[in-house]
Amino acid sequence: METIRTIAWMKEKAKEARLEQRVIGFVPTMGALHAGHMALVERAKKECSPVYASIFLNPKQFGPREDLSKYPRPIEADTAKLEAAKIDGLFLPDAAEMYPPGFSTYVQVEGLSERLEGKSRPGHFRGVTTVVLKLLEIVQPHFAYFGRKDAQQARMVQRMVRDLNVDTEIVLCPIVREADGLAMSSRNVYLHAEERKAATVLSRALRAAAREMGSGVRDALQLQQAMHKVLAGEPRARVDYAEIVDAEMFEPLVRVGRRSYAVVAVFIGKTRLIDNLLIEAKGEELRTEL
Repeated sequence: METIRTIAWMKEKAKEARLEQRVIGFVPTMGALHAGHMALVERAKKECSPVYASIFLNPKQFGPREDLSKYPRPIEADTAKLEAAKIDGLFLPDAAEMYPPGFSTYVQVEGLSERLEGKSRPGHFRGVTTVVLKLLEIVQPHFAYFGRKDAQQARMVQRMVRDLNVDTEIVLCPIVREADGLAMSSRNVYLHAEERKAATVLSRALRAAAREMGSGVRDALQLQQAMHKVLAGEPRARVDYAEIVDAEMFEPLVRVGRRSYAVVAVFIGKTRLIDNLLIEAKGEELRTEL
């Protein structure tokens, strides 16, 4: 695996691959890699060659009171995982490489970036879309792989790619979970033992909504109440939001009848976790995927 630290060299590698008519796969990450990230890498390897991953802890998507300084940075362990996966290259730029002096250009997807995560974390999505567009321009992938846990983020990236005619297809992959249902996240390392047990309340709340839908409930308020009831039963949980939203613009629904999500964001102690349930609709039939 080649480690690439400059934009110029990464672009040169991408140019070579495209001239050879090879299909470039790309997995952008912020590091602290877990099995969820590696599932994206394995999907990319099945569908593309060459495959590149990036590790870049993007300062532009963290607010002033968020956890940038504490975010895990196990670069040696991350590199070893990617080497073991036998990908072609790791793009590992530093902040000065990505944001040179005088950097002042940002990308924002209006509307979609202002709800839920965007409302709770002002400026977050502007930082995400800006860095993702930069990475896509640098790596020039045919396919870029994102996890469904960050469903709103992935939808926003899809919209940005469409609106700006970027020559990359965004591939959304299933959530990878621990045995007890907790969605894998780099932030899970912040949880101490009791908080780790409490964190399963997110997936339990989503399962409660799924059970309600399975019994015929389609009213979004009823489904939200089912989630809130489970969340209220966990004393360590502080709810940011628990909503039923459509899968296009993440607007709240009155009734579930099309592709949508149940989404939750919850503080367990000081750690903020997110999760979601995908709801696929076909007529009056619903299929849910945790």
